[in-house]
Amino acid sequence: MKVILLAGGLGTRLSEYTDTIPKPMVQIGGKPILWHIMNLYAQYDHNKFFIALGYKGDVIKKYFSKNFKNWDINLIDTGEKTMTGGRVKRLKKFIGNETCMLTYGDGLADINLDELLAFHKKHGKSVTVSAVRPPARFGLIKMNGDKVTSFKEKAYMEEGWINGGFFIIEPKFFDLIDGDDTYLEKEPMERAVSKGELFAYKHKGFWQCMDTKRDKDILEEIYAKGAPWIKK
Repeated sequence: MKVILLAGGLGTRLSEYTDTIPKPMVQIGGKPILWHIMNLYAQYDHNKFFIALGYKGDVIKKYFSKNFKNWDINLIDTGEKTMTGGRVKRLKKFIGNETCMLTYGDGLADINLDELLAFHKKHGKSVTVSAVRPPARFGLIKMNGDKVTSFKEKAYMEEGWINGGFFIIEPKFFDLIDGDDTYLEKEPMERAVSKGELFAYKHKGFWQCMDTKRDKDILEEIYAKGAPWIKK
């Protein structure tokens, strides 16, 4: 199945690195996070990639100009100032009339892509989004009165779900995107909701984005202990 990877943003909150390289090229364990994301898909035999380039796209082009056997990599310039929805819209002609997968170039998970696809096929609507529990920034304490009944350091939040960034979309979803100025997370998703076309796959396993240096450091620590996003 074709996979769209959004890799064109500025990554301003990770400026320690993104002054010289795009955020998807920031390394975890010696390889760009974008490589780790692509490897996750390839482990499930989804290895036809369409990478939407923008800010410092030449860095990504240079890295992937090498021979990555068994990976069909297509690098498409989608404009430096184009928003996430606009980047997806620009790739419509490459996807054609096919179901495809879509994700951002800055987040990792041990999500089971076979189960995600099966869930999408079962409900038969235009869009599936992965819903995840956000990691808690601080330790969580549960109490009964003043007595502590549970203490969890760096746990996951137990209430609320957020966009985990792993999508499956049908061709008609492209029609919900207006153009370059459109954020994927705003009007297109809101329109899908209003039409009853958006369903959420609840992923309860590992998930971590990389928005800040602190996030990168967390991912480096996890990688050193054994990356859960790499199949054993």
